[in-house]
Amino acid sequence: MKKISLLGATGSIGLQTLDVLRTHPENFTLVAFSVGQQVNQAIEIAREFRVPLVSIANESDVKMVQAALPESTVLFGAEGLVAVAAESGADLLVNAVLGSVGLQPTLKAIEKGITIAIANKETLVTAGHLVMEAARKHQVAILPVDSEHSALFQALNGENPKQINKLIITASGGSFRDKTRAELEHVTVQDALNHPNWSMGSKITIDSATMMNKGLEVIEAHVLFDMPYEDIEVVLHRESIIHSMIEFVDTSVIAQLGTPDMRVPIQYALTYPDRFPLPQGKRLNLVEIGKLHFEKMDLERYKALDLAIQAGKIGGTATTVLNAANEAAVSLFLQEKLSFLAIDSAIEKALENHQVIEKPSLQTILEVDAETRRMVENMVH
Repeated sequence: MKKISLLGATGSIGLQTLDVLRTHPENFTLVAFSVGQQVNQAIEIAREFRVPLVSIANESDVKMVQAALPESTVLFGAEGLVAVAAESGADLLVNAVLGSVGLQPTLKAIEKGITIAIANKETLVTAGHLVMEAARKHQVAILPVDSEHSALFQALNGENPKQINKLIITASGGSFRDKTRAELEHVTVQDALNHPNWSMGSKITIDSATMMNKGLEVIEAHVLFDMPYEDIEVVLHRESIIHSMIEFVDTSVIAQLGTPDMRVPIQYALTYPDRFPLPQGKRLNLVEIGKLHFEKMDLERYKALDLAIQAGKIGGTATTVLNAANEAAVSLFLQEKLSFLAIDSAIEKALENHQVIEKPSLQTILEVDAETRRMVENMVH
């Protein structure tokens, strides 16, 4: 029985992780989880899975949740996240929390020797060097949950990483893939949240529309697979059937295919190196699909992707600024305080105004992150 802790239980990845746990109750037990404001949902999850440790966002809700869950310990805030990640007795932590808030709990879990299933791009984008150094030091496996990185991880199985020629990451193109940049001037939040292929949370769906999602994935691939940016390619693939590919030095290409269902990469991270059945998963029928399409990425059209690649190449705190500026700008867009195209402009401005620090410490990263968010928020005041 594998003991699982879960950061971000009520987000899109968190809920689908719970689905996987329900499918295999004989293999997994949920020993701890965190949520944000969704305290009623937290109570339901804790009761269903009989979870001994629960963390919520606000101290003001602790008394009510504790009264509803007399058998559980209820914590809150940053300390609660760390307890869920590192002090719950888990064998594996699923980091599905949104944003750079997932960084410190992940580092603490690594110190305790807990395997990390990482669905939180921001942790690797903001402080990839610290995470991978810690993982090497403590001999902890970092298992990717993102469909693209899981695809690369699966395609690499049994292969020699030194014989990779390039990584090819596929992109659906998001909600606005058929619009020109000029046509994006007046798009609404509702337009942006309408993704053609995937069911995801609002922040990730907006990132997919700007293509920042893919930019963060390029940085994440660089960190996870130790590949130079010049050897990571992004290809527009509308159907989201091929999740990513690896081209080897002998020109062979190995691809991982499947229907767009996040439970597949989530389950693979939980069961690795084994594969379990996924009874509710839809089988891939290539005859039914008939054709797969691929197009070159236009970096002028998808400016956020270009900004992410540039920040990745610069390195140091540039990726911290990129991520923090993006999170702040997307939040303002979702509140209808910023236009869609202004998301890119805010990120570009933040990067231009920043003096890069190479190999930053955790403290420096947290300070740069907070400073960048303040700067972006001040743009609208």
